[in-house]
Amino acid sequence: MQVAVIGGGIAGISSAFFLAQAGHEVVVVERQTNVAEGASFGSAGVLSPVHALPWAAPGMPKKLLSTLLKPESPLWIEPRFNAELWRWGKLWLAECEAGRHSVNRERCYRIASYSQHVMRDAQPQLGFDYESTQGYLQLYRTPRERAFAASLQDFLAEHGVAHRWLEPEEAYLAEPALARRTPLAGALQLAHDEAGNCPLYCKQLRGVAQSLGVAFHFGTNVDAIETAPGDNLFLRLGRDRFAVDAVVLAAGGGSAALLAPLGIRLPFFPLRTYAATVAIRNFDDAPRASLADTAYHAGIARIGTRVRIAGTAELGVRTPEMRTAAIRTLLKVGQDWFPDAANYNTATFWCDALPTLPDGPPILGTTPIPNLYLNIGHGMHAWSMSMGAGRVVADLVSGRAPEIDLDGLTMERYG
Repeated sequence: MQVAVIGGGIAGISSAFFLAQAGHEVVVVERQTNVAEGASFGSAGVLSPVHALPWAAPGMPKKLLSTLLKPESPLWIEPRFNAELWRWGKLWLAECEAGRHSVNRERCYRIASYSQHVMRDAQPQLGFDYESTQGYLQLYRTPRERAFAASLQDFLAEHGVAHRWLEPEEAYLAEPALARRTPLAGALQLAHDEAGNCPLYCKQLRGVAQSLGVAFHFGTNVDAIETAPGDNLFLRLGRDRFAVDAVVLAAGGGSAALLAPLGIRLPFFPLRTYAATVAIRNFDDAPRASLADTAYHAGIARIGTRVRIAGTAELGVRTPEMRTAAIRTLLKVGQDWFPDAANYNTATFWCDALPTLPDGPPILGTTPIPNLYLNIGHGMHAWSMSMGAGRVVADLVSGRAPEIDLDGLTMERYG
């Protein structure tokens, strides 16, 4: 089949790679000038199914709201009334109910864990060097934060996932550069998870995809996906119109606008997130691997000779300017845990608005439009889910049954 993939981020490139492996003729259409110049560029770099679990959880609304007035808050909400945000917020609050969270957590973990296995299985063949580091720690600052880890440990035990609870002294042994001046109640260790350079991985995967015959068209904006009799699809690019056998939509923030004229409306809302990247000055004082600060919902990853700190969430933002408070929050997390690793005043910053679903899992697979497939809605965790999601979509396009159960991972969950 002739398949067009819309989007050159990690989700789109993964889809194209597996489609080409399956023998399809594939073209990737990307509005930027290269792969991974949108949300994938600012990826936290953490490759852990646990890091990809949904924010909507019991106790989370109270926890986040309690931080809103603090100088360094992981959440900021535009104070002006926004009807769309209000509707989305009501949906998100409903997903924080214990039963819903349990369902969503299993769904997110299912696709992220599968993606981890797919990526590891492909690595011997691909042989990529993407500045990876091994190991992942979730840090809990207070006994109250530590209580949130109990249900997660039970969940991991049920799924047979190797993990360890570390008391503070054990955490300092696992990550010697952790600053002891910052309160630490304990840490959850997943030694087999990793971190790496997502844009670098994207570029290497692009090279392999091209060797399989995938064509890339950069600086090209898809204005519309059009249908025609006989289940044909067309891409409208300015004045040009191109016929394809199938389309995989992996366009991130541009996806909703392409779906709306087709009658497909999903409960996305733009959530803006940030990343700070700084060169390591003292390697002995830098993290060995990747971590997450659960109090500030920020990830810390060692990427080659740099440290990346990513996180925070902004809802209802109406201006493109970066908020000073969000930058201050990321720098606080870095300085709290690894104060001597780098000169944080020299950090570079990135932010982008990601289309985010209220429940957490992505949307994969078929749509009511024949031969139109989705690989969208990963939020801040596209890299953790991308290789598995790409394989799933390629299997569906090829008429094969995916290797995992797609219950709750398709648009059917929204009726």
